[in-house]
Amino acid sequence: MKKIPSVWVRDLSLPGAIYKPEVTPGCEWVLCGVGVATRKWDGTAVLVRNGTVYARFDAKRGKTHPVNFEPCQDPDPNTGHWPGWVPATRPEDKWIREAFARYERLPDGTYEACGPKIGGNPEKLSAHLLYRHGDMVWEDVPRAFEELRAFITPLDLEGFVFHHPDGRMAKATKQGFGLRR
Repeated sequence: MKKIPSVWVRDLSLPGAIYKPEVTPGCEWVLCGVGVATRKWDGTAVLVRNGTVYARFDAKRGKTHPVNFEPCQDPDPNTGHWPGWVPATRPEDKWIREAFARYERLPDGTYEACGPKIGGNPEKLSAHLLYRHGDMVWEDVPRAFEELRAFITPLDLEGFVFHHPDGRMAKATKQGFGLRR
Protein backbone atom coordinates (compact mmCIF):
# COMPACT_ATOMS: atom_id res chain seq x y z
CA MET A 1 0.00 0.00 0.00
CA LYS A 2 1.63 3.18 -1.20
CA LYS A 3 1.47 6.46 0.68
CA ILE A 4 -1.78 8.17 -0.31
CA PRO A 5 -1.41 11.78 -1.47
CA SER A 6 -3.54 14.51 0.06
CA VAL A 7 -6.16 16.05 -2.23
CA TRP A 8 -4.70 19.46 -1.41
CA VAL A 9 -1.15 20.71 -1.20
CA ARG A 10 0.16 21.09 2.35
CA ASP A 11 1.70 24.39 3.45
CA LEU A 12 4.91 23.10 4.98
CA SER A 13 5.67 26.53 6.44
CA LEU A 14 2.72 26.20 8.85
CA PRO A 15 2.71 24.04 12.00
CA GLY A 16 0.94 20.80 11.17
CA ALA A 17 1.42 21.40 7.42
CA ILE A 18 -2.15 22.63 6.91
CA TYR A 19 -3.76 22.32 3.47
CA LYS A 20 -3.71 25.20 1.03
CA PRO A 21 -6.76 25.43 -1.27
CA GLU A 22 -4.54 24.24 -4.12
CA VAL A 23 -5.08 20.77 -5.60
CA THR A 24 -2.17 18.35 -5.45
CA PRO A 25 -1.11 17.56 -9.03
CA GLY A 26 -2.71 14.29 -10.10
CA CYS A 27 -5.65 14.64 -7.68
CA GLU A 28 -7.85 16.87 -9.84
CA TRP A 29 -10.19 13.92 -10.45
CA VAL A 30 -11.44 14.21 -6.85
CA LEU A 31 -12.80 17.73 -7.44
CA CYS A 32 -14.40 16.53 -10.69
CA GLY A 33 -16.52 14.09 -8.67
CA VAL A 34 -14.85 10.93 -9.97
CA GLY A 35 -14.73 7.90 -7.68
CA VAL A 36 -16.16 7.24 -4.24
CA ALA A 37 -15.37 8.56 -0.76
CA THR A 38 -14.68 6.11 2.06
CA ARG A 39 -14.06 6.60 5.75
CA LYS A 40 -10.42 6.88 6.77
CA TRP A 41 -9.89 4.93 9.99
CA ASP A 42 -7.37 6.17 12.55
CA GLY A 43 -5.09 3.30 13.56
CA THR A 44 -2.23 1.50 11.89
CA ALA A 45 -2.23 -0.09 8.44
CA VAL A 46 -1.83 -3.84 8.10
CA LEU A 47 -1.71 -6.25 5.19
CA VAL A 48 -3.40 -9.65 5.19
CA ARG A 49 -1.96 -12.02 2.61
CA ASN A 50 -2.41 -15.79 2.44
CA GLY A 51 -3.60 -15.97 6.04
CA THR A 52 -0.65 -13.99 7.42
CA VAL A 53 -0.80 -10.48 8.87
CA TYR A 54 1.90 -7.90 8.16
CA ALA A 55 2.57 -4.60 9.94
CA ARG A 56 3.37 -1.32 8.23
CA PHE A 57 7.01 -0.30 8.55
CA ASP A 58 8.35 3.07 7.43
CA ALA A 59 12.07 2.96 6.77
CA LYS A 60 12.49 6.71 7.18
CA ARG A 61 15.61 8.45 5.95
CA GLY A 62 18.57 6.90 7.73
CA LYS A 63 16.53 4.15 9.39
CA THR A 64 17.64 0.61 8.58
CA HIS A 65 14.85 -1.65 7.45
CA PRO A 66 14.58 -5.24 8.69
CA VAL A 67 15.81 -8.09 6.48
CA ASN A 68 12.20 -9.25 5.85
CA PHE A 69 11.03 -5.74 4.79
CA GLU A 70 8.82 -5.71 1.66
CA PRO A 71 8.74 -2.19 0.16
CA CYS A 72 5.44 -0.83 -1.17
CA GLN A 73 7.06 1.88 -3.29
CA ASP A 74 10.39 3.58 -3.88
CA PRO A 75 11.64 5.91 -1.14
CA ASP A 76 10.12 9.40 -1.36
CA PRO A 77 12.93 11.69 -2.59
CA ASN A 78 11.60 14.66 -0.57
CA THR A 79 10.71 13.13 2.80
CA GLY A 80 12.79 9.97 2.74
CA HIS A 81 9.76 7.89 3.74
CA TRP A 82 9.98 4.33 2.44
CA PRO A 83 6.82 2.44 3.41
CA GLY A 84 6.60 -1.32 3.36
CA TRP A 85 5.51 -4.41 5.26
CA VAL A 86 7.09 -6.72 7.82
CA PRO A 87 5.52 -9.85 9.34
CA ALA A 88 3.59 -8.79 12.46
CA THR A 89 5.75 -10.92 14.72
CA ARG A 90 7.62 -8.18 16.62
CA PRO A 91 6.70 -7.49 20.25
CA GLU A 92 5.22 -4.10 19.26
CA ASP A 93 2.80 -5.88 16.90
CA LYS A 94 1.02 -7.61 19.80
CA TRP A 95 -2.22 -5.64 19.36
CA ILE A 96 -2.24 -6.21 15.60
CA ARG A 97 -1.98 -9.96 16.21
CA GLU A 98 -4.76 -9.73 18.81
CA ALA A 99 -7.03 -7.96 16.32
CA PHE A 100 -6.19 -10.45 13.57
CA ALA A 101 -6.93 -13.42 15.86
CA ARG A 102 -10.55 -12.23 16.27
CA TYR A 103 -11.36 -13.29 12.70
CA GLU A 104 -11.63 -16.83 11.40
CA ARG A 105 -10.68 -15.83 7.85
CA LEU A 106 -10.03 -12.51 6.20
CA PRO A 107 -9.74 -11.84 2.48
CA ASP A 108 -6.33 -10.69 1.29
CA GLY A 109 -6.05 -6.92 1.34
CA THR A 110 -5.15 -3.96 3.50
CA TYR A 111 -6.86 -3.11 6.76
CA GLU A 112 -6.64 -0.59 9.57
CA ALA A 113 -5.92 -2.05 13.00
CA CYS A 114 -7.69 0.03 15.66
CA GLY A 115 -8.27 -0.42 19.36
CA PRO A 116 -7.53 0.55 22.94
CA LYS A 117 -3.73 0.10 22.68
CA ILE A 118 -3.26 1.43 19.14
CA GLY A 119 -2.38 5.08 18.57
CA GLY A 120 -4.22 6.38 21.63
CA ASN A 121 -7.51 4.76 20.50
CA PRO A 122 -9.04 7.74 18.67
CA GLU A 123 -11.80 5.42 17.42
CA LYS A 124 -12.81 4.82 21.08
CA LEU A 125 -12.99 1.02 20.76
CA SER A 126 -13.12 -1.47 23.62
CA ALA A 127 -11.45 -4.24 21.58
CA HIS A 128 -8.77 -4.45 18.90
CA LEU A 129 -10.38 -4.75 15.45
CA LEU A 130 -9.47 -4.66 11.77
CA TYR A 131 -11.37 -2.49 9.28
CA ARG A 132 -10.91 -3.28 5.59
CA HIS A 133 -9.73 -0.23 3.68
CA GLY A 134 -12.33 1.17 1.31
CA ASP A 135 -15.28 -0.76 2.75
CA MET A 136 -17.20 2.10 4.39
CA VAL A 137 -18.44 4.21 1.46
CA TRP A 138 -19.91 7.64 2.26
CA GLU A 139 -22.40 9.19 -0.11
CA ASP A 140 -22.58 12.91 -0.95
CA VAL A 141 -19.19 13.91 0.49
CA PRO A 142 -18.41 17.39 -0.88
CA ARG A 143 -15.30 17.69 -3.03
CA ALA A 144 -14.61 21.44 -2.96
CA PHE A 145 -12.15 22.74 -0.35
CA GLU A 146 -14.42 24.95 1.81
CA GLU A 147 -17.44 22.65 1.49
CA LEU A 148 -15.46 19.59 2.58
CA ARG A 149 -13.87 21.53 5.45
CA ALA A 150 -17.34 22.53 6.69
CA PHE A 151 -18.69 19.00 6.18
CA ILE A 152 -15.86 17.26 8.06
CA THR A 153 -15.69 19.74 10.97
CA PRO A 154 -18.47 18.24 13.16
CA LEU A 155 -17.68 14.60 12.32
CA ASP A 156 -15.82 12.33 14.75
CA LEU A 157 -13.53 10.67 12.23
CA GLU A 158 -10.03 11.03 10.85
CA GLY A 159 -11.06 11.88 7.31
CA PHE A 160 -11.89 10.43 3.92
CA VAL A 161 -10.07 8.50 1.22
CA PHE A 162 -11.29 9.03 -2.33
CA HIS A 163 -10.99 5.99 -4.61
CA HIS A 164 -10.73 6.45 -8.39
CA PRO A 165 -12.06 3.54 -10.52
CA ASP A 166 -8.52 3.01 -11.88
CA GLY A 167 -7.11 2.41 -8.38
CA ARG A 168 -5.71 5.86 -7.59
CA MET A 169 -6.50 7.27 -4.17
CA ALA A 170 -6.32 10.67 -2.46
CA LYS A 171 -7.07 11.63 1.14
CA ALA A 172 -8.50 14.55 3.06
CA THR A 173 -8.16 14.64 6.85
CA LYS A 174 -9.40 16.86 9.65
CA GLN A 175 -5.81 17.42 10.69
CA GLY A 176 -4.97 18.64 7.17
CA PHE A 177 -7.65 21.31 7.55
CA GLY A 178 -6.15 22.31 10.89
CA LEU A 179 -9.03 20.73 12.81
CA ARG A 180 -8.90 18.51 15.86
CA ARG A 181 -10.85 15.32 16.07
